[in-house]
Amino acid sequence: MLKESENPPIVWPEGQPISSFDGVWWVAHTKSRNEKALAWQLIQKEISYFLPMSWKVSRRTGRTVRSLMPVFPGYLFFCGTDQDRLEVLKTNRAAHILTVRNQMQLIQELLPIEKVLKAGQTVVPHEYLQVGQRCRVIAGPLMGVEGLIVQTPRKAKLVLQVQMLGQAASVEIDMDMVERIE
Repeated sequence: MLKESENPPIVWPEGQPISSFDGVWWVAHTKSRNEKALAWQLIQKEISYFLPMSWKVSRRTGRTVRSLMPVFPGYLFFCGTDQDRLEVLKTNRAAHILTVRNQMQLIQELLPIEKVLKAGQTVVPHEYLQVGQRCRVIAGPLMGVEGLIVQTPRKAKLVLQVQMLGQAASVEIDMDMVERIE
């Protein structure tokens, strides 16, 4: 388990929004539990990436443990040239590189997740939904983020989907903070 300071940044180069990255987007399907190690190697190779991570709290043997875990286990998004794609394969940490057919769609699906993480909200993996009500956050730090709303017994969740992966993440939200999109 890594100390907090030993975790790679969620976005690299740090402080730069993913929408400003130059190049082509790919998705590295990593070998088991290699997302963070691959991120560190991409920093050394100066390849831009986005690795959405969120804190998970668990109890083990009577103590509380906090771990920074990937929101999409087994996946890391990176942007660059065809040579950068080859460099990722050379790390031996990627099992497969997925080609992104619709670059703009992937960026549009990742931007809300980036915004939620930058706002300091906890994002957790969520089942991918085929049907659901699309909505938009109308107030607060997540204003403008769009996703699907799912009602749970205690709170509502805003589900942010990445269609290419067939996976999603969610963040808890008050129902009075969202409006339905027709």
